[in-house]
Amino acid sequence: MNERPSLLELNALGVIATHRSFRKAADELGVSPSTLSHMMRGLEKRMGVRLLHRTTRSVAPTEIGAALIARLEPILGQLDAALDEVNVVRERPSGTLRINAPESGAQLLVRHVIPTFLAEYPDMTVDLVVDGTFIDIVEQGFDAGVRFGNTIPQDMIAVRFGGGMRFLAVASPAYLRGKERPLVPDDLRHHTCVRSRLPSGKLYRWEFQKHPDVLSIDVAGPLVLNHTSMMVEAALQGVGIAFVLERWARQHIDAGTLISLLDDWCPTFPSFFLYYPGHRHVPSGLRAFIDVLRRESESGFSD
Repeated sequence: MNERPSLLELNALGVIATHRSFRKAADELGVSPSTLSHMMRGLEKRMGVRLLHRTTRSVAPTEIGAALIARLEPILGQLDAALDEVNVVRERPSGTLRINAPESGAQLLVRHVIPTFLAEYPDMTVDLVVDGTFIDIVEQGFDAGVRFGNTIPQDMIAVRFGGGMRFLAVASPAYLRGKERPLVPDDLRHHTCVRSRLPSGKLYRWEFQKHPDVLSIDVAGPLVLNHTSMMVEAALQGVGIAFVLERWARQHIDAGTLISLLDDWCPTFPSFFLYYPGHRHVPSGLRAFIDVLRRESESGFSD
């Protein structure tokens, strides 16, 4: 080895290994995939070993590449921590904070948290990706994600925000006219319902709970949607009964254009959680965001 690898090259190697993709790694690093590939070939040539297995569809570390990356991770982590301490001294975290969240969680952040955060930390940028699918935030290059508590991996640290929430069955007065209202979840089998498709592609089975009973109902109906606001709109138009988060329907319930059903079978459950890897150094920008999130949540922001 005639020339010591640069920090840029070693960091790029780790990012490629994390994403298993030159394109995704290049997006995170802000370079083109061809530039990144050329950089890695130059690194391999100077070191005299192959560090990455390349195919037309994927890239993965070789055995020696994986060993090198494993040794580098704590070193790069310590470097990040050292640089972050400089940020703390400056008292103005800077950089980009990438967060993945479903629509409802993202809306809460945009409405109650992000404006305050950006006002207090003008050198920060928030890259908020609205996505209903459950992803590996580490693999996809996110600093944090937002999900319901029971879907968060155990190796993550989670911070609750947003208070409680619940799903409600709702229908328009026009739809209910001349029909018997459902009194128990099983009565839904005799009604037309607006069905919902999960991001995984599966049809959602409506879930109800009234201690000690827990029920999961596979409702029937001619319309399937995958967007909550469209489900509310379908209910408003009298298509059938929809099952949506209360926050999406509350204004229509208060206005009398929608009627809530089976309220005693729709308990409140913990709202969203912001989660992030527990084994990694927490960037100063994320720490600052969590501080703002906790402060705003404790002040009692509502939907």
